[in-house]
Amino acid sequence: MNMNKSLQDFEKVIRECVKCGVCQAHCPAYLVGRKEGAVARGKISLAAALLDGEIQLDEQLQKDISMCLMCGSCMNKCPNKVPTHEIVGAIRREITQKQGLSLIGKGVSTLLGSQPLMKTLSKGGALLSPLVLKKVPESSGLRLRFPTPLMKDRTLPQIALKNLFDRVPEYIEGRPSKPVVGFFAGCSISYAYPEIGEQMVRILKSMGFSIYLPRKQNCCGIPALSSGDGALVEQLAENNVKIFSEREVDFIITACASCNGGIGEYYQTMQKDYSEFTGKVVDFSVFLEKQGLFEQLAEMERWKQPTRVTYHDPCHLKTQGITAAPRAFLKALPNVDFVEMDAADSCCGLGGTFSVYHYDESKAIGARKVAGLIESGATQIATACPGCIMQLQDIINHAGLKIKAVHILELLTEALEQ
Repeated sequence: MNMNKSLQDFEKVIRECVKCGVCQAHCPAYLVGRKEGAVARGKISLAAALLDGEIQLDEQLQKDISMCLMCGSCMNKCPNKVPTHEIVGAIRREITQKQGLSLIGKGVSTLLGSQPLMKTLSKGGALLSPLVLKKVPESSGLRLRFPTPLMKDRTLPQIALKNLFDRVPEYIEGRPSKPVVGFFAGCSISYAYPEIGEQMVRILKSMGFSIYLPRKQNCCGIPALSSGDGALVEQLAENNVKIFSEREVDFIITACASCNGGIGEYYQTMQKDYSEFTGKVVDFSVFLEKQGLFEQLAEMERWKQPTRVTYHDPCHLKTQGITAAPRAFLKALPNVDFVEMDAADSCCGLGGTFSVYHYDESKAIGARKVAGLIESGATQIATACPGCIMQLQDIINHAGLKIKAVHILELLTEALEQ
């Protein structure tokens, strides 16, 4: 059974696109290149032509289809709610089925499909990074000494030597009266930013929850979805659902917007019924707000010199309407002076593997946020997605700004430790 939807499954909604062009003003890929093939209605026209047999999966079509971050911004503004990002995913899977994965796609799939390999490369990267990376002056990132041709001058976070699974137990017993919370950490938190995972676990533990962090959880599948590897997405979905069913949990918390979009949103669109699993998935900010944490924070004494912080909306939360809870979180923190920035909801430009294939365009998309960031006067930009943190810090580094990209949980931890 093919659990991912095919292009044919989208035929009805493809025909509902009226080519009105509303999507143009909201498509990050179009705004930096101004090419019709990049905008949603252009891709829908290509999809319709494919269905009608008018065109083939040629080089130009593949180039146009690759110019999509699958951010969902177009669907949010579309009067008929045509899910262009899902349709693009279906076309990419069709390309892969007929022509195979690209070299980069093969690398991504090999890594994501093997947790032991991911652990090995993570540890190796941590040991070797001081040799091949150098500090960017007055920033928290690193710049490659030997830039890769694909991502010249990409700045990266310091790789952690110990991953999240080496830092916290698989199961922590909480108070009997409290629910059992499953924690889906995801690749970025598990290997690149394990301190975020530790902070999430520490906060849940302090609130009395039992916590299940299964060692065998895999990637959510978003990078594989982006590269067109439908078979791997199915494999990862099956494994994640199975692993989290091995212990009874009441909620499955994510602290990564992309993971929430993967296991909570994308799994719902698959042909197999994963509703028992997806119905438990909840973003950490939504969960903590419902548990009354925001009210407790608001009662804490305000800091005399709070940090001025602004917020970036991750696309995978924005498209689900999760925009108020993160802001309410920041406003409740006693150590934060929250200020809204212009273009807070514009895409940062990461887009899964998009920034690997199209790094220059990725940088240009992200650079659209710089003016609003400067105007806000913030010294930190908070978000709820580790991928966005990496991309935002790269944008900040290239702009030469003394601003740090952080996860909301880092600010919460700072407040609670005082």
